Amino acid sequence: MAAPADRAWPHVPLAVVERGGRVESVHAGSVAVVDADGRLVASAGDPGYVSFTRSSLKPLQALPFVAAGGPARFGLSGEQVALLCASHSGEARHQAAVADLLARAGCSAADLACGTHAPFVYDALGEPPPPPPYSPLGHNCSGKHAGMLACCVLHGWSCADYLDVDHPLQQSIRNAVARLADASAGDLVPVIDGCSAPNYALPLSGLARAFARVASGRAGSDSAACRTLSDAMVAHPEFVSGTGGGDLALMRAGRGAWIAKVGAEGVQAIGLRTRGLGIALKVVDGSSRARLAIAVGVLDALGVLEGPSRTELLPFSAQVLHNARGMAVGALRSVVVLDKRPAPRGFDDPSGTR
Repeated sequence: MAAPADRAWPHVPLAVVERGGRVESVHAGSVAVVDADGRLVASAGDPGYVSFTRSSLKPLQALPFVAAGGPARFGLSGEQVALLCASHSGEARHQAAVADLLARAGCSAADLACGTHAPFVYDALGEPPPPPPYSPLGHNCSGKHAGMLACCVLHGWSCADYLDVDHPLQQSIRNAVARLADASAGDLVPVIDGCSAPNYALPLSGLARAFARVASGRAGSDSAACRTLSDAMVAHPEFVSGTGGGDLALMRAGRGAWIAKVGAEGVQAIGLRTRGLGIALKVVDGSSRARLAIAVGVLDALGVLEGPSRTELLPFSAQVLHNARGMAVGALRSVVVLDKRPAPRGFDDPSGTR
């Protein structure tokens, strides 16, 4: 959509697709890099651009359950805590862990209101999925929804209407989002996500701020819960993502130093635990094909790609494109350029890695 006549287009090129030595397509967007105190450290385009968070919101949606002691109350494993934040690929291990979480809370797959789709693992493996029907356990958001139901059981709230925007669960989630993003809860207008749960739009700087706080554990009264979620995500990235997933690739390469969470329509959020920074980016055309290349480009521009992580991730920032015969026909590459502000002040890293 074109910018209004009285307002300049705020976004900048973040990735290009080339063919025959010419630029064929351009993916524009914006990036915000913010520290846990809310200081803008670096940006591209408009760091205040307001974008729906989509699935990048999941760690914040899990926060009320974790803060209330839910994982300990129901005896959840680290893998199951990671699943609270997941856009998983519906592998057998994912579905089994979600089913067990539900059973621990006295619920079942029939209580999940996320809907169904073919598990993503088939696309990742290049295999056709079996014909429907599909179990809601295989929905990429089933871990989040299982955690929501468990939170309702924990507090004695009704489960049948757990996705209603006025439900105590959703109100507690909205308040958590507001706290970590430094937003006003009253300004967070709910919309309905792909899995039917309420979702919110935030400035990229607000989403980045929230991820800086989750990743570093510098979140006031939410600090302990943030550390629990961050620790689970980096210990079990294969339960946050899945086979072939971008979040899995990023967190494995980070070796415990980064958390990553993708969102639909070209959203990616990353938290750098040892630096206390959060990154949020939006590909404004909503395309997912350039998102990982751009994320790697941002990490490279920040100077955090070193040693093995650089070797593993840089190929994503310059991807060779092939046609149906396997011929190399072009490339997709990051063109991220960050406007860097003064570096944030140092802090004592709660993970003990600094």
